[in-house]
Amino acid sequence: MEKITNIKTATLILLLCFAGACKKIDQKFYDKVTPETFFKSEKDVKAVLYRPFTHARWYLGADRWKLQEYTADNFAITTKGRHWYNGGENERYHYHRWTADDGWIWETWRGTLMGIALALDSRSDLAKLDYTTFAMTKTDQEDHLNQLNTLIAYFYLRGLDYFGGLPIFDSLDKESLPRNTDQETFNHIETLLKNAIEKLPAKKTGDREEGAIRQAGAAAMLASLYFNAEAYINKPMFAECMQICQDIKDNKYGSYALDNTWYGPHTFTNDKSPEIIWSIPSEFNKLQYDWFYSNFYHYNSRQYFGVNLGADNGGHLSPSKRPDGTLYRTEFQLGSPYEKFDQGDLRKQPYKYLGGGRYEGMFIVGPHLTPDGVPILGGEEYKDKPLNFVDQVGRFSEVGAGKRYPSIAQLPSKMSEGEENTGVRLVKVPIPNDNDKSLRWGADNPAIRLTEVYYMLAECKMRAGDKTVATELINQVRRRDFANGADPNPVNAGNLTPNRMLDEWSIEFLGEGRRRTDLIRWKMFTAGNWWDHQPSGSVHLNRFPVPSQAISGNNNLKQNPGY
Repeated sequence: MEKITNIKTATLILLLCFAGACKKIDQKFYDKVTPETFFKSEKDVKAVLYRPFTHARWYLGADRWKLQEYTADNFAITTKGRHWYNGGENERYHYHRWTADDGWIWETWRGTLMGIALALDSRSDLAKLDYTTFAMTKTDQEDHLNQLNTLIAYFYLRGLDYFGGLPIFDSLDKESLPRNTDQETFNHIETLLKNAIEKLPAKKTGDREEGAIRQAGAAAMLASLYFNAEAYINKPMFAECMQICQDIKDNKYGSYALDNTWYGPHTFTNDKSPEIIWSIPSEFNKLQYDWFYSNFYHYNSRQYFGVNLGADNGGHLSPSKRPDGTLYRTEFQLGSPYEKFDQGDLRKQPYKYLGGGRYEGMFIVGPHLTPDGVPILGGEEYKDKPLNFVDQVGRFSEVGAGKRYPSIAQLPSKMSEGEENTGVRLVKVPIPNDNDKSLRWGADNPAIRLTEVYYMLAECKMRAGDKTVATELINQVRRRDFANGADPNPVNAGNLTPNRMLDEWSIEFLGEGRRRTDLIRWKMFTAGNWWDHQPSGSVHLNRFPVPSQAISGNNNLKQNPGY
């Protein structure tokens, strides 16, 4: 997608969002760009349409992802010697001790309202145009406006999930607004999406995904709203979700199908995957889907990938094993993400780029080697020694005679005790070597894929007592994860428990920025325990606080209960 710099819009939106919510600001046209003078061609129209989508590209990662994953059971950023304590920030999120002053929360509040405002501003400009002037049609205009309406609904949906009720505004000329109720925000999202579903075009067979929101995208968002309605408005709406998911599966909203391979929705050419419902395009040296790289990987992993990229060795999967090698799953059900993958699962192999856009596996685990098999050396605890990534947390370098811990049996495992090789690393977005650098960041960000619809439908069927259909839906997905479809541990009516359903969400969507929401829906986010995390039982933590910076800029905002 193209990127536009519209000084009038950027200045207005930034001031608006830093003020807290939606505050009336006099518009000053620093560059004399107005809707009447800016639009000269179809390219200009699409530049304005794409601007809020570029914001969505940023919004889907970074701090939003962190709030979903580092507060839940599958990921952690341990302190690694002298690195990553960050003033206790990572521990506060892991232990559910965040405050209204924490940065990830402020960036998410600001980013949510900024996304709404950007989409509203683009919608306002495009609604005033005569599209025929640019050799475009009224149908094109309606499509653009309804994509923006859907994007507005998407930002409200995510904001409702993070914070509860938000200020509802339909233009940018309002004074500082108070928050609307949860129900009012829910209703606003529902109305936007229902209207969009009626007006957006459906995907046709053969259409490639290039970032546009089609009918099924809006329908999947509405299904998600209903799927989590009990958490949002204290009203279960699984039946409503189930119907929409069934309609999407039956191609009522366009032509979609499960990909034949596990990597199809994530690979360099995933814009061709029949499974993608909505994605955010990515391209090397343009709008890259790469925010995770620096955080996930060791700084010497550039030798592993065979490409020179910067990394700072932060996040990793939470451990499946105690320091002595025994499994945590004997102690608690949640967490242990790597061990939840069955032996033989094609994804459980170490990531290896095979050339020509082909690869296998999606983890960094075990001995860290170059593509030629040469050991990669550490630079901290294992300076000049071969790196070996372990599914454990502990200061193993400090075990032995005369050291801090006489034996592994005495080794604590907690957030403060990481090392440079701590934790399995996820490679869900493939990374080519330098020979194929033109493919770098070629994989689009799959914001919504058909598998999510299958799993929502399966969970709704399970809750309704129809485990036969629920298990088949899940198993249709699982079969592609094993050679010749030979799944050693299929779901069946006997083993499909709430814990198994949560496990299946964890396995299929590991690292896709939704884990917190799934735990909340099953009432486990504040009641469950996992590695180095004891449940607080404080249900107010299911929502984040309204940031102090937002309230200081808008005194009409009320804080969430419990903060």
